[in-house]
Amino acid sequence: MNTNPFVSIIFPAKNEGENVKTTLDSLFSTKTRFSFEVIVIDDGSVDKCCDFIEMYDNKDHIKLFHTKGVGAANARNLGAKNALGEHFIFCDAHLQFEDWWIDRLLEPILKGETDTVTPGIASMENPASIGFGQTLIPSLETKWNSKQSTLFETAVIPGGCFAISNNVFWSINGFETGFRTWGYEDIELSIKLWLFGFKCHVQPNVTVLHVFRKTHPYKIRLDDVNYNLLRMAFSHFNDVRIQKCLNMVNKRRNTLYKSLLQQSNVMEQRENYFQTRKFDDDWYFNKFQIDF
Repeated sequence: MNTNPFVSIIFPAKNEGENVKTTLDSLFSTKTRFSFEVIVIDDGSVDKCCDFIEMYDNKDHIKLFHTKGVGAANARNLGAKNALGEHFIFCDAHLQFEDWWIDRLLEPILKGETDTVTPGIASMENPASIGFGQTLIPSLETKWNSKQSTLFETAVIPGGCFAISNNVFWSINGFETGFRTWGYEDIELSIKLWLFGFKCHVQPNVTVLHVFRKTHPYKIRLDDVNYNLLRMAFSHFNDVRIQKCLNMVNKRRNTLYKSLLQQSNVMEQRENYFQTRKFDDDWYFNKFQIDF
């Protein structure tokens, strides 16, 4: 009898071509002691990348949802809302897996050593090039961590592959629901986890292969990326850091961004977060020695 908790593996997909099938083929061919379901969110694809699932050999283990372009954060939230697992593993739809990756990835969570864990993420084209979680540089762009020999803390959990319990995910309200198409969803989630008192770690003895692309297979608007940056700042940062973020975006657009943010729920969210979080943004940036 399998006494391991049930796992939901969640894949957002948009214009992924053959990647969804090769990713699922790899998933279902790897060994694990865990029972799992697969949730695929086809977020407005126009290339029919998920159509094969209707005739797929393992279709009985897959839940497929179609959306009209809700964006990376909300696609993942939708998957989580329809998940039955005690633990979630969020994955990009362009990965290759190794035997026992689920077991080894979940081990530190089940032992109570961490709340969120990511594996080493290697390039499909160059498997020797591996990143181990991420930190932030002064421009708030991500930088990969170097390998450490055992489980270690990371400032940012890459959305490409990470595990988290159902309870922890919803205790921080999941991914930011007010984000647009793409940008900062992984960073915001990681900051929120740390500020709310949860831990994020890298499990260096697990590696998944990832397709790193030079361009997105769908249109990304700079306005949406900048909006997400400022929504993250207004949700979590002090006034000085908010101003730094405003200075990072097109100054001619600042008035527009501020207006859009003021029309949203971000100030109410900010007040709620500040009342319930255990640490502030100074603590986070000092902890990981990020000069911002």
